[in-house]
Amino acid sequence: MRTDTGAETESEAESTSRSEAASSAESEPQTVDFLVIGSGSGLDVASVAANRGHSVAVVEKGPLGGTCLNRGCIPSKKLLYHADVMTTIERADEFGIHAAVTDVEFAEIVRDVNDDVSGSADSIEHGIRSSSQHTLLEGEGRFVDDRTVELVSGPDSGARVRGETVLIAAGTRPAIPSLEGIDDVDYLTSTEALQLETPPDDLVIVGGGYIAAELAHFFGTFGSDVSIIGRRPQLLPQADEEVGASFTDRYADRFDVYTGYEAVGVSQSGEGQSGDEITVNARPYPPAWGNPDERESLTVSGDTLLVAAGRQPNTDTLNLDATGVETDERGFVATDEYLRTTADGIWALGDIVGEYLLKHNANHEARTVARNLFGDELEPIDYTAMPFAVFSSPEVAGVGLREQDVREAERPYATATYQYEDTARGQAMHAEGVVKVLIEPSGEILGCHIVGPDAPTLIEEVVVAMTAGTGTVWDIRESVHVHPALSEVVDRAFSGQFVRRGPDGEGHQRQHGHGHDHGHGHDEERNHDHDHNHSH
Repeated sequence: MRTDTGAETESEAESTSRSEAASSAESEPQTVDFLVIGSGSGLDVASVAANRGHSVAVVEKGPLGGTCLNRGCIPSKKLLYHADVMTTIERADEFGIHAAVTDVEFAEIVRDVNDDVSGSADSIEHGIRSSSQHTLLEGEGRFVDDRTVELVSGPDSGARVRGETVLIAAGTRPAIPSLEGIDDVDYLTSTEALQLETPPDDLVIVGGGYIAAELAHFFGTFGSDVSIIGRRPQLLPQADEEVGASFTDRYADRFDVYTGYEAVGVSQSGEGQSGDEITVNARPYPPAWGNPDERESLTVSGDTLLVAAGRQPNTDTLNLDATGVETDERGFVATDEYLRTTADGIWALGDIVGEYLLKHNANHEARTVARNLFGDELEPIDYTAMPFAVFSSPEVAGVGLREQDVREAERPYATATYQYEDTARGQAMHAEGVVKVLIEPSGEILGCHIVGPDAPTLIEEVVVAMTAGTGTVWDIRESVHVHPALSEVVDRAFSGQFVRRGPDGEGHQRQHGHGHDHGHGHDEERNHDHDHNHSH
């Protein structure tokens, strides 16, 4: 390993590091103060440990940076921005601007994005190898006892390392459902889809969640005919049901959408990736229908199959039986409110914990683990205002409780909505979208859900109110919003008339506020009596 004396070349340092690691397997394992498995958000905690003078070992079987950087949010969002540019050009006629796309260098777009990603991963690796506090062990690690890991593959195979404190941050991988024939056909997961240098002609997606929605938008924008098969009654089942219904309707206008159907089998004619056709057999999914027996099964065919049916934790690769670390029924690592596992000295964070499979959540958990490891007292993790976003078209974002959650809890609440098109900026953009707010009758914010342009950005104001403010409608109402910015759609959703719901409150309207008139003379539509109720 290269030290900060600069005496060794980088290749010599790597060779020395691996030799030392391999020899340690033949005697006693290398011992470090802090051992992390995985190089995503776990590196944030490792950096804190190293900055405090602790010795750190990082075990990683792939490129540095974890799923988000290499196979997830970074490459996908970079690619999706190209789709957004394409969509803007295609809509130019709406604004009296006549433009045409004469060529798309699709392969070059994909290569550029993946080159950027590789460069970032290489930069992280260089930083670790340049640190005198870090040791990088490349390969797949498995526990051999409570806090000792042996590498069973990769350049450092055979090496053993023991940590006084261990952090499990090994992430997840695409889940492959047990479909009849799945082992006999060529299919893609999100990992391979982000590497494709030619868009499929006919893409069939099994799954109706975030990944399916984003990749449908990307490939559909660049010419693929897209079919989506999802088990739930609507796409984005994790979203508020009204938002999900609106999103599903919008996607049904663009793609062939089959919700409420469960894929049960696949077959392929021809051989290899050049096979003539891939066919997915699907049947009605009973939980999605009141009368599934009255509905017929269906078949959907295309030239490319993308399996986007969720993620599964990598716990099955770690030999956790050697540690005393317990998992839940889905295989995710069980932790307490401080992110300690059931084994002494072992912590966990990120997707492998399974709370929210989102990079910003993993970063949030990393900050909590760092405080709890190196702070004066333990602090519980707080998930109460964890936002999510889907970079599809339309975009979707949300934070807090969904209406179905509040309704199932049988608690009183109130709702309000505001349409994008009822703001000056929304009109200028020809934007379709809505902001939906859920509050306690007292004014406490329960949740906010947005479908429309810039939803991931607009939701952040509500997140700040719920975490750093009083957590009430007053945080939004009494903040000055730039006019005529798109953020006014959030302001007006919180400042308008709410409808009481829940026990003893169905349909009762009330104004939640001081009665201030925020209307501006040059924005008269603010005070119009629009009907924002949805029938979805």
